[in-house]
Amino acid sequence: MIKVTVWNEFRHEKKDKKVQEVYPQGIHKVLADFLSKDGFSVKTATLDDEEHGLTVETLLETDVLIWWGHIAHEEVTDEIVDRVHQRVLEGMGLIVLHSGHFSKIFKKLMGTSCDLKWREDGKHSRMWVVKPSHPIVEGIGETIELDQEEMYGEHFDIPAPDELVLISWYLGGEVFRSGCTFYRGMGKIFYFQPGHETYPSYYNEKVQKVISNSVYWANSKNNLNPIYGHATAVEDNENRRVEK
Repeated sequence: MIKVTVWNEFRHEKKDKKVQEVYPQGIHKVLADFLSKDGFSVKTATLDDEEHGLTVETLLETDVLIWWGHIAHEEVTDEIVDRVHQRVLEGMGLIVLHSGHFSKIFKKLMGTSCDLKWREDGKHSRMWVVKPSHPIVEGIGETIELDQEEMYGEHFDIPAPDELVLISWYLGGEVFRSGCTFYRGMGKIFYFQPGHETYPSYYNEKVQKVISNSVYWANSKNNLNPIYGHATAVEDNENRRVEK
């Protein structure tokens, strides 16, 4: 069973009534509930937990980490960022949601500012599947329609994605690379745009399906770890394999 840790900043839900109405128990609870129903082993962690809930033991037991943050990116300690970064390089999957694009961990992995245009107008957006053969969008169809979502617009200051899976269109005319994959070390990363805290995007069945699919995709537990450093010859001078 794939082990998932859902990390949520969990600040908006404690002080903003509009957010409490949409996610009364926290964004992490909604994510954890549908992921559990989909057959994953799920635990949650939040910013105010000891070590932000991301202890060495927790991360070692995590196959895929899901990250949502917004107003307290700078409160995440560099020690924890480095710890998560190392686990991604070792093969832990990472799913970064919505405003997590500005998190310390995503910026560290991307090596860019990860800045973008934004507007909270609560209007309709349409996500288009642009790589229909990709497992992340299996069962999605051509589009995901969201009645309300925050506008994110280009230019999105990220490296060219290894795979562009989804793009979004907004009523204001903007477009955005809203579903992007990246490979770092042995780890797989998926950035997924929906999820403003005052809109019910995480109750949308297609959004949930994309997130579940991305967990399956990002799980790299069975990969072999390469060996680095000085190496002996694989074959002898007569091209015969050397037994080790």
